[in-house]
Amino acid sequence: MKPAAFRYFAPRTVKEALELLAEHGEEGKVLAGGQSLVPAMNFRLARPSALIDINRIDGIDYVRETDGSLCIGPLARHARFEAPVADGSVGALLPRVARHIAHVPIRSRGTFAGSIAHADPASEWCLLAATLEAEIVIASRRGSRTLRPVDYFMGALTTALEADELLTEIRLPLVGADWRTGFAGFSRRAGDYALAMSAAFLRLENGQVVEARIGVGGATDRPLRIAAAEQVLIGSEAGADVGREAGNIAAEAIEPLEDIQASAEYRRDLVRAMVARALAQACPQ
Repeated sequence: MKPAAFRYFAPRTVKEALELLAEHGEEGKVLAGGQSLVPAMNFRLARPSALIDINRIDGIDYVRETDGSLCIGPLARHARFEAPVADGSVGALLPRVARHIAHVPIRSRGTFAGSIAHADPASEWCLLAATLEAEIVIASRRGSRTLRPVDYFMGALTTALEADELLTEIRLPLVGADWRTGFAGFSRRAGDYALAMSAAFLRLENGQVVEARIGVGGATDRPLRIAAAEQVLIGSEAGADVGREAGNIAAEAIEPLEDIQASAEYRRDLVRAMVARALAQACPQ
């Protein structure tokens, strides 16, 4: 199929893009990588009357370290993160996560910010943003605001982003070198959407966990941090037993999705396994 008719705009500045978004409101859609929007338009699941292509705006494809955060611009492609873009634990984890995202052509066009804006439950970047409590910077002609993931992600493909707003930056905290990381995801085939995944961040002192961040994605309608699973890790040595316990806690804490791909109970079991595997990566025995 082909998309319904639409007007095409190619702004040269962020200000111009924001003016167009204000003018067209709900009828305007931003095009960056287009890896989700264009297929939806071709199937006429999305019918914007105006397409606002931001690819001609200079200087918004950046990835840079600023004040202890990795700041990511709206046009930074997935493929950018297949090689290290920062030192430290987060910099080492990003390439491992990036290789789980679809296939090479999609990684070459799709953007980190586009993934956050689309808010697919199976998005690896959404999971990472939620687990790290990233700052999500949003702008409109009315001004700008910064949201945390808990306030930004509202459900499957649903966010706090208003029709006249543009996601202008994501800021991932660059945790210290004393943090250990893990990521595990399960999909039926390489490149498919994950049915469940988990990200783990642990800070150890004298062999014991003193801080923990455990995130779950793919199995629920939005990425989640699991506070109860984090708490059971504090003071432990993060071995296999406590990893399984954290996985069990995480699995019972969620409300799993159920669809033609997997039952709710199957996704719950996958969460148990993915949390345990992510923790095993973070603290190999």
